[in-house]
Amino acid sequence: MSEVDRTGKIRFLVSHDYGMGGLWWWIRARSAEEIVLTLAETEVITDPGQLSAAASWSLAEVDIDEVDGDPALAELRAERDGQRDQPGFGALVGRPLVYLSDQDDPEDDSVYLVELGPDGRRLRQVEVRPDGGHERSTERDWPFNPPFDLHDPRFAAMEIDVEVFERAWRGAAEAPLAQGGQTVDTG
Repeated sequence: MSEVDRTGKIRFLVSHDYGMGGLWWWIRARSAEEIVLTLAETEVITDPGQLSAAASWSLAEVDIDEVDGDPALAELRAERDGQRDQPGFGALVGRPLVYLSDQDDPEDDSVYLVELGPDGRRLRQVEVRPDGGHERSTERDWPFNPPFDLHDPRFAAMEIDVEVFERAWRGAAEAPLAQGGQTVDTG
């Protein structure tokens, strides 16, 4: 983040993390909130280390009022525009923890009960397999952990009670590590 310019906008570092990689921009906006309310699946970076590292990167600088000139940003804006008037838009934002039942992948018969932090990243997860088995894992078990967009109304429809998650967590086996077949201490 930098000083306010003559138009009343501040420069923010913004990421669209899609798991295997991400897109990054410097975006000038009136606030960080304006960015996430305008662009779906984006995150305003506030970590000093990341901001320092990004200062040497060659990133596009875009004004929030002119994002349609960048195809990726135009797509994220269109996605947000389509969400804004739907029931549940932004309902999960600002909570310390969010619990969802996610079975979004049509090629995967498992259901994933997830605990998300306030930034939308998974903290804990229980995979409920079609055979009835339950396996639990935590954030340190995943090589990729892109944030869920907590403004997205489809996630509000997936919300579950904390006790549903905790009951599944207590009954789940620990996930084996990908290498060596060891188990992870998930506490």
